Amino acid sequence: MVTIIVLAALVIGFFIFASLYTDYAWFAQLGFQQVLTTRWIAGTLMFLAGFLGMAVPVFLSIGLAFRYRPVYAKLNSQLDRYQQVIEPLRRAVMIGIPVVLGIFAGLSTSGRWSMVLEYFNRTPFGKTDPQFGLDIGFYVFELPFWRSIVAYSSAVVLIAGLAALAACYLYGALRFGGREVRISRAARIQLAVTAALYIALQAVSLWLDQYAALTKSNSLITGAQYTEVNAVIPGREIMAGIAAIVAILFIVTAVIGRWRISIVGTGLLLVAAIVIGGVYPWIVQRLQVKPSERTYESAYIERNIKATRDAYGVSDVKEQNYDATTEASSGALAQDAQTTANIRLIDPKIVSDTFSQLQQYRQYYQFPDELDVDRYDVKGETEDTVIAVRDIDLDGLSSAANTQYNRAFVYTHGYGVTAAFGNQRASDGKPVFLESGIPSNGALGDFQQRVYFGETSPAYSIVGAPKGSKDVELDYPSGSDDDNGGNATTTYSGDGGPSVGNFFNRLVYAAKFQSEQVLLSDAVNKDSQILYDRDPITRVQKVAPYLTVDSDAYPAIVDHRIQWVVDGYTTSDAYPYSQSQSLSDSIAGSESSAYRTDQVNYIRNSVKATVDAYTGKVTLYAWDTKDPVLKTWEKIFPTSVKSVSSMSAELLDHVRYPTDLFKVQRSILGTYHVTNANSFYSGDDAWNTPQEPTTTGSTDTDASAADTSTTTNALGAQTTTTASKANLQDPYYLTMKVPGQETAYNLYTTYIPQQSAGANNRNVLTGYLAADSDAGGAGKGKKASGYGKLTLLTMPKTDNIPGPAQVQNLFNSDTTVSQELNILKRGNSTVKQGNLLTLPVGGGFLYVQPVYVQSTSSGSYPLLQKVLVAFGDKIAFEDTLDEALNSLFGGDSGAAAGDSDASGSGSDSGSGSSDAGSGSDSGSGSTGGSSGSGTVDNDALQKALSDAKAALQDRQDAYADNDLVAAAEADKRLQDAIEAATAAEDGS
Repeated sequence: MVTIIVLAALVIGFFIFASLYTDYAWFAQLGFQQVLTTRWIAGTLMFLAGFLGMAVPVFLSIGLAFRYRPVYAKLNSQLDRYQQVIEPLRRAVMIGIPVVLGIFAGLSTSGRWSMVLEYFNRTPFGKTDPQFGLDIGFYVFELPFWRSIVAYSSAVVLIAGLAALAACYLYGALRFGGREVRISRAARIQLAVTAALYIALQAVSLWLDQYAALTKSNSLITGAQYTEVNAVIPGREIMAGIAAIVAILFIVTAVIGRWRISIVGTGLLLVAAIVIGGVYPWIVQRLQVKPSERTYESAYIERNIKATRDAYGVSDVKEQNYDATTEASSGALAQDAQTTANIRLIDPKIVSDTFSQLQQYRQYYQFPDELDVDRYDVKGETEDTVIAVRDIDLDGLSSAANTQYNRAFVYTHGYGVTAAFGNQRASDGKPVFLESGIPSNGALGDFQQRVYFGETSPAYSIVGAPKGSKDVELDYPSGSDDDNGGNATTTYSGDGGPSVGNFFNRLVYAAKFQSEQVLLSDAVNKDSQILYDRDPITRVQKVAPYLTVDSDAYPAIVDHRIQWVVDGYTTSDAYPYSQSQSLSDSIAGSESSAYRTDQVNYIRNSVKATVDAYTGKVTLYAWDTKDPVLKTWEKIFPTSVKSVSSMSAELLDHVRYPTDLFKVQRSILGTYHVTNANSFYSGDDAWNTPQEPTTTGSTDTDASAADTSTTTNALGAQTTTTASKANLQDPYYLTMKVPGQETAYNLYTTYIPQQSAGANNRNVLTGYLAADSDAGGAGKGKKASGYGKLTLLTMPKTDNIPGPAQVQNLFNSDTTVSQELNILKRGNSTVKQGNLLTLPVGGGFLYVQPVYVQSTSSGSYPLLQKVLVAFGDKIAFEDTLDEALNSLFGGDSGAAAGDSDASGSGSDSGSGSSDAGSGSDSGSGSTGGSSGSGTVDNDALQKALSDAKAALQDRQDAYADNDLVAAAEADKRLQDAIEAATAAEDGS
């Protein structure tokens, strides 16, 4: 048995050692070993402090109670039996209990290493709170530290006191007889002093609680309101003083032996807690504040507004009125020609299947479900680009190829990127690629195309071999190397992972990944490296544990390499008076709950990070050099973050304003664009981000409301499903001109009125928020002067500019559009409506939505066939954006769109603009391109479409009545109508 226990302990110890050793090897290979060793040292010291801080006082408390026990005390029979049982184990108990308690305390304190390091390396904010005049750094760094010290010390004193009380009772120093309580002098001193320490700590806790009131979330705002400032905070100061006096009374009891004074003092403390801490604040709130709440809370709401805007980085938002027109006049876009030319038609959420079918090449590659948007210089012009890395997909291997050897040694990396112009489309609806093929070639130039570190890289790969060795890694399908089945092969030559070239390293990594391949395979050699933790977000999070990392890493071709760009945030939940919200809920677009564990009320995009897709190298750049939280961590890890001056000009060209930060800020600005306390209180100008219109079938605009998704099949029947989570419209990147500014790469979102669910909800546009996302252009190490500038366009309250949901409803309810979509759906096809873009051009707001068609057959992919546009209550539906804009704006929009060269064969049908208010064809202009050579007979086409619609309805009614004969007859009429529509459209 002893042998088994020893062997088990050795095995467990080896696995623990393997975990620690491999962690160090990983960090050392990246050059961030200081981060790991600092964490280890700080965590170990915190464990020791927690262990000793608990174990020593408890041991001393028990030891003192035993040492000064009454030797000749007369015990009752029950206590005598207890002593007989415990006495043989007394030494083990006196040591064991403190040790066990100390281990638990050490484990709980070791996780607080970051808070302690922040305290000892704290940096002032240079701003003070409006209540106590203390630096904000006190609340962020110092107050949490001291409150934790007091809470820990209180727990230690309480446990030590309970242990002493038990020992005193067990050994007769504390005896109960009827109404009489007898206590020895030594026990009296020990227990009274312990009680004095505990109550003194509560006095300190009450004193610190008054500062904590400034970060407490209340029903109206975060921060101390009138009642807290005028009743609760003074009450805590008074209570702290009373508690300090009671602590002194316990010391007096220890000296003179009279318990009455300390007990009376404790009773008075409890009464004071009820009256001062509970009853009095309730009276103030209920009888004084509540009847005139807006008046009393006005000053504190102003504090909250100012602090919140500062803490979330939106205090400098430029707000300007935008009296948008709804009249679509000829030539209206002439002043916005550059914006019009850059309108993105390729929806990164839809075209992943298109990229896969056209550019994946092999089943062991994959593109992400949602592609990324960036911009590149192409022939001297900056082009918005939809880009994706061709990453490895081991799950795509056939069962025969899906061996452990292949997964570890052969299929090790992805290859290349595919990029398409965001504003262009081919005549058949495919994207126009500016970088394609395998190996990739195109406008992005030469770059290292192998992707060993990607978002879907394998858990681990073993790579590398001596020069002259046979290549075993599959590189890419070349079609020219018969010895490798038409595949090019390679050997990794970078420095991307720890070495497994010796037996010991192979052994510890075999234990880490529980794989005999690492230890036994003859493919492992003296130059082998093991690559793991390869997701770029994971790598950044590990080397910078103090950061909250953005949920999306995007690829960029920088200095002839694929670099993943990752945004990192420093956050806090202790900024006084700043509104608290759940970070994950704000990003996900769901209702924020006060019970979430990720509450924040301060955020900064303090770090930009890059991860090399070939070597895995992580580089951190200090982006917000004024952030006190980042400055604090730079003191803790002085070599881990580089200056922004080290960033190349090419990298800066691809840095963008982060989406997650923008989502948090738009959530805050929905309410905190209001700076007047009275208006804020009344909520008469509060906004919400609209729900995603392409998946919403209701008019509910409350961000916390249930989602209603509506789909329409080829027969025109609608299916509606409801989900419980909100689905807010995503912000979009576009190169455009915000009114009053120069054209720039912007990230934008829209606002509608904040309101509860109901039939009378108004989905009108109330605000338009844009963030300048252009960081490049100023040279190496210099951020563009306009980067990060927030502009908020506000609509006059009397205007009724249609919001995204209203515009989507206009599109879906227009009879001409519906008829055209039904034709596009024929032949087992489905229609996908893309992202609904909103652009402030032409003196108003232009809405643009690409329409994709995809066959239901296997291997199909979405093709861009149509474009919907709207301005005011006018809409147009054409083959290309250029045609749609001309149709919408009286035959000539005044500007050319990026797809003007794709006119003519994008789909089987076209339509003119229509008046969405009447739902009929009332516009003028081109009817769009067609695949035929004749002229479209509009009268015949309209009649055929009308007949098809009637036949669809008749067939649906027939099936509902189980009348198969009538259904068959309706089917025949439907087919005839479709043929007639096709003939009319082709001009035959």
